Amino acid sequence: MAVSEVRDIAAGCRTVTLRPVGGGLLPPGEPGAHIGLHLPNGVMRQYSLLAAPTPAREYAVGVKRDPASRGGSAYICEQLRVGDELEVEAPRNNFPLAESAANTVFIAGGIGITPIWSMIQRLNALGRAWTLHYAARTREEAPFRAQLGAHPGVRFHFDAEQGGALLPVAEIVRAAPADAHLYCCGPAPMLAAFEAATAGRDPDHVHVEYFTQKHEAATEGGFLVELARTGKEVRVLPGQTILQAVRDLGVDVGFSCEEGICGACETRVLDGLPDHRDAILSEKERAANKSMFICCSGAKSPRLTLDL
Repeated sequence: MAVSEVRDIAAGCRTVTLRPVGGGLLPPGEPGAHIGLHLPNGVMRQYSLLAAPTPAREYAVGVKRDPASRGGSAYICEQLRVGDELEVEAPRNNFPLAESAANTVFIAGGIGITPIWSMIQRLNALGRAWTLHYAARTREEAPFRAQLGAHPGVRFHFDAEQGGALLPVAEIVRAAPADAHLYCCGPAPMLAAFEAATAGRDPDHVHVEYFTQKHEAATEGGFLVELARTGKEVRVLPGQTILQAVRDLGVDVGFSCEEGICGACETRVLDGLPDHRDAILSEKERAANKSMFICCSGAKSPRLTLDL
């Protein structure tokens, strides 16, 4: 795909629009979905779609320049130009929207507004009510502030105007209706506060999206992995992830972020007890042990059998 537009939308933030080279329709993406961009500098990163195409002729993502960038946001904000061609992975959704919910409460921090922006557009199209609590350090650093400011359901919080005080996430959660679906995307402290505040709520009504690694990858090793499809067996050594061990064996397996946040390496578990370290599965899904993300998760049992 080729970059068709690059536009600054807030301090340190820009949108990037991509279209297929030669035209054509793209795979659809649901609200909350993300795509993977393979950048010319060899880095691959995931970014949330700003709209949910069904099917469409372009994708658009929002990117914030991270001061601690490892090559993703820095390249996009400083070097990416219109006309550049990128390999783009199809949309994947780990942050789906419950479109039929009677009450929807969004909590966003900074660039964490991007997946929620697509959800808001969808709920608007359906004529459903929602509220948004949107925090940023300053007004200038809040993407889509002008568009959202006209909506009566939006509450802004700018840290610099509140003496540095952070958004009161716990208070917002306490005030939300008992049947509300709650969504949060933003910096790690906000996500931690949200998960603590929603611990007593129905987990099926609590939705969170991580942009960065939540847990350290399991690299303790010392267990065997049986690959059911190939009939191969590999010992995962200390310092290795399952993904690394499997790839060293020559097995072709999909992967992307290697941090347990994108979902590309999800693998079905046939036997054994995984040590889940991802930021995607719910507690119910972890307890079921039907799948795992082999880029970061390990084993609590001496042996795992995987559908590989």
